Amino acid sequence: MPVSTPEHATTHDLTSAGFSTRAIHAGQDPDATTGAVVPPIYQVSTYKQDGVGGLRNGYEYSRSGNPTRTALEEALAAVEGGAAGFAFASGLAAEDTLLRAVLRPGDHVVVPDDAYGGTYRLIARVFGPWGVDHTPADLSDPDAVLAAIEPGRTKLVWVETPTNPLLGIADIAVLAAHARSAGALLVVDNTFATPYLQQPLALGADVVVHSTTKYIGGHSDVVGGAVVVADGAQLPVGLTGPTGTTSVADAVGYHQNASGAVAGPFDSWLTLRGLKTLAVRMDRHTANAQAVAAHLAAHPAVTEVIYPGLESHPGHEVAARQMRGFGGMVSFRTGSEESAVAVCGATRVFTLAESLGGVESLIEHPARMTHGSVAGTALEVPADLVRVSVGIEDLEDLLADLDQALAAGRDA
Repeated sequence: MPVSTPEHATTHDLTSAGFSTRAIHAGQDPDATTGAVVPPIYQVSTYKQDGVGGLRNGYEYSRSGNPTRTALEEALAAVEGGAAGFAFASGLAAEDTLLRAVLRPGDHVVVPDDAYGGTYRLIARVFGPWGVDHTPADLSDPDAVLAAIEPGRTKLVWVETPTNPLLGIADIAVLAAHARSAGALLVVDNTFATPYLQQPLALGADVVVHSTTKYIGGHSDVVGGAVVVADGAQLPVGLTGPTGTTSVADAVGYHQNASGAVAGPFDSWLTLRGLKTLAVRMDRHTANAQAVAAHLAAHPAVTEVIYPGLESHPGHEVAARQMRGFGGMVSFRTGSEESAVAVCGATRVFTLAESLGGVESLIEHPARMTHGSVAGTALEVPADLVRVSVGIEDLEDLLADLDQALAAGRDA
């Protein structure tokens, strides 16, 4: 018997509202019983039925649906401008569920040639043995992406923009047209940009994914992921989903319930809380990162700064066209692996840690940390690369901390 699940949809009376209004109110009406202005944490596994099959608002079991998770899913769909949102236990759980929903053995995927290491590991080492092939391509070069597409086999073009950690920029509208002409889906990992700074679905993407652990959660206290599907998005040509339709949303919803890697109620509540302040935080992240990038660009111990907000960045014009701002991530090179590692170990305000997007500034060495899984592959990152997630602390303290760390790195 099919599982009955709550409907996932945007809050329709807020579709014309501004970003922060949707982030604060979509899916989050005051509680009907108490008037509580914040959605309750429904820490519950099952729900009383009013007779066999008599479900109250569609809820029967919290893997299939939970009111706190529904509130988050509706809010995520609203801020991304999508038709349906789905919340997961992690960003990789979201990616895994989406890939299982839209791919079959024998299919082919185009991936960024500097993709996030976890995404590459999932596609190459989990879906590879399952029978899915992949080709890395420079997403900043639409012709390279077009050349990597195998007509009839390519069912998905996976986009990060900006990419992690080399902050490459892809033209979403152009790549969406290329994917569509091949009968493939365009999926955009919007984690770095966030829905506040970039709206991939409005630019032609079919699906957006997030690690909500990062900027959406925003406080380094929750792990989660999300999939948001565009209105009317259809499975790749020739595929039918498990519900008998060609709807991407139907297929993802079925797999979310069948696989079960859902966001728990408390995690959903924390993520929803973070979403409410996303816009104001991203304004500060972006302003600080722009200043950090400019400061590093003038520093004698830095050989290269990679930030889309700098005019020297090859994707600056595209980023300026499709983004509201350039984000809070900055990467830079120091000339040697030894100096890069020394810089990472010498900061006092920037915390040496993986992940990104929290209110606190983080620093890491991608080659040894987040991207160790791509060592020896076409996606290997430079050994002297340092990645910083610029937080919302006072700018003067961040610049002073980087200066003293770079001095330590120069002496290494």
